[in-house]
Order: sequence, then C-alpha cells, then structure tokens
Amino acid sequence: MKIIDISRDTVSTPVYPGDPETLVKQVSSIKQGDECNLSALFACVHTGTHADAPLHFIEDGDSIDKLDPALFLGPCMVIEVPGGEITGQFVNRNFPRRCERLLIKSNGQASFIDSAAEEAVELGIKLIGTDASSIGSKGNQVKPHKAFLSRGVAVLEGLDLSDVSPGNYFLIAPPIKLGGLEGAPVRALLISDYIFWSGKG
Repeated sequence: MKIIDISRDTVSTPVYPGDPETLVKQVSSIKQGDECNLSALFACVHTGTHADAPLHFIEDGDSIDKLDPALFLGPCMVIEVPGGEITGQFVNRNFPRRCERLLIKSNGQASFIDSAAEEAVELGIKLIGTDASSIGSKGNQVKPHKAFLSRGVAVLEGLDLSDVSPGNYFLIAPPIKLGGLEGAPVRALLISDYIFWSGKG
C-alpha cells in the first residue's frame, strides 16, 4: 500500500495572519533527569493541516466532534488549478462531476469566491480540501466558508500536495476529536493504489 502524507506539521507551519503563535513547552526531560519526556502544546486549532467544522462560521453549527468521520474517508480526486480566485465559471468548466471528495492543488495560491463555492456545492461534493491556508481569501472568508459548511460539506485546509500528481486516490483524514471546538488538526493521508477500495464512494 503506497501512502502519501499530505499533512503539514502543526508545530512548525506558520500560522494564519492574526492567529496565535504555536508554543511548545518541555514539561519534563529524560536528559534533565526526569523519568520521561513530556511536552505541552499551545496552538490554534486551525494551524497546519486541519478541518473546519460548521461552528467555525455558523453560530449554532456542529462542532468538530459532531462531524461524521466517514466524510473524511474515501475515494477522492486531486486537481491542479492556477493561483488566484476560483470563479463559478471555472468550477463549471473544470471541476469533475460525480466526485464526492475533491482536493485543490495550487501551490497554496487559489481561493474560492462566493459563486465558486456555491457552484462546487451544487456538484454534490461531500468534502473540499485545499493546499492553501484557507478556502477563502483575505477579506472574503465568511461567504465561501458558509457556502460549504452550511450544507454539510467537510473542509480541509493547509494540505501539502507538493508531491501529489492530479488523479484519483483514497483519502484518510479524520480530524482529532476535540469536543465543542470549531476545528481540529488532521493527519491527512492519500493511498494511491486502492488496495481496499471497493470502488463505491
């Protein structure tokens, strides 16, 4: 089974502008004579590769622990798009049909405008992922996020698709179970040879 790790490191990845910086504290150290190594981590739940829950942009939306893990498991497609704004017209012309999980490769440079997010939802996707730090752009985060999250579409952000060619894969990317929170880190993996894939999405 060929596994491709498409996760970015939570500790070392730069945070989204305005988010709190990640801090690691060494609580105990074997080198210092302690019985074990023990660390504490302070990090925004949207740092590195992570999933957004509806609660991130919808006041009474579901928290990350309420999402069905099945959304983050299954056949997916990776497509490459140019940097810049993804428009509704681009979605209609270039996004695949009958694809439930779609990952966007753009060297971290593409973002959805409102109409594009709406059009993508109409295609019937269950999960949208991006190698950008966000599916939206600076100054236009709310509407693209709401277009996906209000309709039950799972959102993955901060993927590392640099070593991934466009094509079909099997995605394994369930978020950490953090009760009541609006997002969570993810260890996202792609399997390229479908050893256990049934062919049904």
